[in-house]
Amino acid sequence: MSSLTVRASGPAAAPNVWEAYADPQRWPEWAPHLQRVDAVGRLRPGLKGQVGFARLPRVSFTVTDVDAKGRRWSWDAAVGPFRVSFDHGVDVKGTGSGAWLTMHGPLPILVLYAPFARVSLHRLVRVRID
Repeated sequence: MSSLTVRASGPAAAPNVWEAYADPQRWPEWAPHLQRVDAVGRLRPGLKGQVGFARLPRVSFTVTDVDAKGRRWSWDAAVGPFRVSFDHGVDVKGTGSGAWLTMHGPLPILVLYAPFARVSLHRLVRVRID
């Protein structure tokens, strides 16, 4: 098992970035590789769902830990025999925010997913609340 971390900083306030994380229905707004998220409610331990990607099998997930006050959360994802776990966080950076993701799993999967994660995090730290 390997680990890989991706980070991004941007102008969005940390509470706004956290809100975009905390509502799974909002994930496709800032993660363009996600076409659909099937999950009911906000992030909470035990939340189960699926994410849909273009031309790929749906990926099942379970949220394993949430610290809303600390703006941290973790989840496990699986498709077929492949398992990957993700730890996410949002930090205050000056007047904006920083978001990070540490992935744990088979290195080839992490390396393939990292560019998608990087784009998504850069979009996430620029979210607007209308």
